[in-house]
Amino acid sequence: MATALARRRRGGDAPYWPGFVDAMAQLLLVITFLLSVFIVAQFLLAREISGQDSALGQLRSKIAELSELLALEQSAKSELETSLTALTDDLAAEKGKTSRLTALLEGESEKGSAAGTTISGLQTTLDKEKQISSEALAKVELLNQQLGALRRQISQLASLLSDAEARNVSSQSQIVDLGKRLNSALAQRVQELSRYRSEFFGRLRQILSQRSGILVVGDRFVFQSEVLFSKGSADLNPPGEIEMDKLAQALIQLEKEIPEDIAWVLRVDGHTDSDPILSSAFRSNWELSSARAIAVVKYLIEKGINPKHLVAAGFGEFQPIDPGVGEDAKSRNRRIELKLTER
Repeated sequence: MATALARRRRGGDAPYWPGFVDAMAQLLLVITFLLSVFIVAQFLLAREISGQDSALGQLRSKIAELSELLALEQSAKSELETSLTALTDDLAAEKGKTSRLTALLEGESEKGSAAGTTISGLQTTLDKEKQISSEALAKVELLNQQLGALRRQISQLASLLSDAEARNVSSQSQIVDLGKRLNSALAQRVQELSRYRSEFFGRLRQILSQRSGILVVGDRFVFQSEVLFSKGSADLNPPGEIEMDKLAQALIQLEKEIPEDIAWVLRVDGHTDSDPILSSAFRSNWELSSARAIAVVKYLIEKGINPKHLVAAGFGEFQPIDPGVGEDAKSRNRRIELKLTER
């Protein structure tokens, strides 16, 4: 009777275990595939939005947080899978022990009543092994619940990422629209500044004396240095102050006419010839050209020009307008240039 009971118990354990293992294997394959698809989608999304500018900074930060959360969830899933594998191995080992104990119990039962104590001990051991198997099954069930919770979290993360991607597309559309409007506004401002530049140059031609040392070259008004400064000096001479007074009058009128929202400056560029500087006040042509440009700017400020509309720059001998080496070429290269431009 004990033999028949043992056989019925052994036969009762066999049918559900292979099916359970197959189901778990298929479940793990599905989860692995979903995670692979999710990781690839996350990588493509990260590469797509990596080139966005600071307007998308908050959105990228949110996606980074979601990615970190997903990484944590993946790590937790990996640990759960490891635990599940270990428990599966333990359960298989325990079932092997149960089979061996059952076989041993059948052998002992044939020896009669003399083996009763041994059979009782084996039965106790078998009961303990079954209890261990039950505990292992409970742990497996707990792991299944945890995996289900993990799948729900992954679904939520996927939904959040989809929302983030939609917001990203909307932000990109807004940026493109703002860029078009900004370009249009800038083009309009440039056209307005060009108009004021033309009017300014025309006014300068009228008010400045028609002397050979003052020329218009392209979009620049050019003063030969001899008109404003003595040789080797950065102090405006009296005739130069007279010319700067006329220039200041034109600039004061221009400041009144150009709207405040147009960012413009009058750039004063100082240039010298290629001869080495002989003045003890300046160590190089860089310093002389810069000092002359600054002297013009300071004089215009004294005459009431707003400093924010003036820029001084020194180029030394490195931007000649005449590549010759004769005195006439050097005279043309010693100059102060005025250019009305955007800030």
